[in-house]
Amino acid sequence: MPRTMLTDDAWEILKVLLKESGRVYNKYEHRNRLEGILYRMRTGIQWRDLPPEFGLWNTVFRRFNLWSKKGILQKLFESLASEGDPEWLFLDGSIVKANSTKIHLAVDSGGLPVYFELSGGQVNDIVHAQSLILNSPQADIVCADKGYDSESFRAYVEESGADAKIPRKRNNKLGNADMDWCLYRYRNLVENAFLRIKRYRAIATRYDKLALNYSSTVALAFMMMWLPMYC
Repeated sequence: MPRTMLTDDAWEILKVLLKESGRVYNKYEHRNRLEGILYRMRTGIQWRDLPPEFGLWNTVFRRFNLWSKKGILQKLFESLASEGDPEWLFLDGSIVKANSTKIHLAVDSGGLPVYFELSGGQVNDIVHAQSLILNSPQADIVCADKGYDSESFRAYVEESGADAKIPRKRNNKLGNADMDWCLYRYRNLVENAFLRIKRYRAIATRYDKLALNYSSTVALAFMMMWLPMYC
């Protein structure tokens, strides 16, 4: 049997969440199908090359495609991420160079993902900045790098009830007297989150042609970051 990723405890949690989604019946084969989806995400192989232990490859693919269309994997991620610690919110974007896709991400105080969006690789981080704040839990402090240097975005963060800790560029006359550089050092939490999901080859090289399916794959990877917090 190929190496699997779900422990019994993790599956019990996911089984409950799948049932609560209201769209997935409790079937015994769901665990093995999900393991097949995870195996493909981890190894980056083509669907038709899935080991037979997970069932027929096209059956596993159809299950993934159906769950993707229904937003099931996104809902699983959102359910797990709802228990985040949003005292601090760190923002960043990372490019998947193989297909020029950018992942825009917000992580909480523990470095766990709470919200993400996809765009083309040429899109500037600041374009998705307000949306990340709007769709993330209310935070006390929002921290990001110079790519988010915008007085209008700082004002938006302040209006949301949080303090903005974003360094200004060298040519900005206002300077950085208000920066909390100690907190800024923790910005590597969001960078580490990108590193953790890019160990999955299907994410690092984006084999999914459809943006919806790739987004579901990213949501699944972020979900796997959350599961140990519940087990």
